Amino acid sequence: MGESESKQHWQKAHTRRAGEALSWYQQRPSVSLAMIEATGLGQAAAIIDVGGGASTLVDHLIAAGYSDITVLDIAASAIDVARQRLAAKAENVAWLSADATEWAPARRYDIWHDRAVFHFLTEVAQRRAYVERLEAALAEGGQAIFATFALDGPERCSGLPVQRYDGASLARELGAAFTLVESRRETHATPGGMAQKFHYSRFARR
Repeated sequence: MGESESKQHWQKAHTRRAGEALSWYQQRPSVSLAMIEATGLGQAAAIIDVGGGASTLVDHLIAAGYSDITVLDIAASAIDVARQRLAAKAENVAWLSADATEWAPARRYDIWHDRAVFHFLTEVAQRRAYVERLEAALAEGGQAIFATFALDGPERCSGLPVQRYDGASLARELGAAFTLVESRRETHATPGGMAQKFHYSRFARR
């Protein structure tokens, strides 16, 4: 799927249904929040949520006192959902509408979080382009948190094929610049009542 096709796909996904009805919706992203806290980098850390769009993670980060937050999503419609939900608080967040495999980072971040993008990159060239952006954007000593479908998770999501991972296979994709620090599993209950197996991994940049 090319960039324009991918953008159209996700634009439609976020305009067809309310955010609370989408399969990946979480009222409270507890594992993500716990792993961000586990980095030990504190509330002044610069955080980017890749594919964050309409996710509620940004709401909880603001509530927890984090002050340097960026949300990147390919779909402007997803960003609009979050901005409207946050109202005046949205002014304290940097919003970027871009493809994570095409984006040119303009600054460095201490924490990179992705629960929405990497497992949709089914082509080697896409994953390499993504990792190049990760390396360009993540500061030395920074940490990257990924939530992907687990090896026993769904093979498709939102009508698209996905790649499934555990900590070891994800580490191979990221390469020698990253050290696996911890892994966790989560069974996500979708709004429709389905159970989806997720794998979370936290990496430190060497």
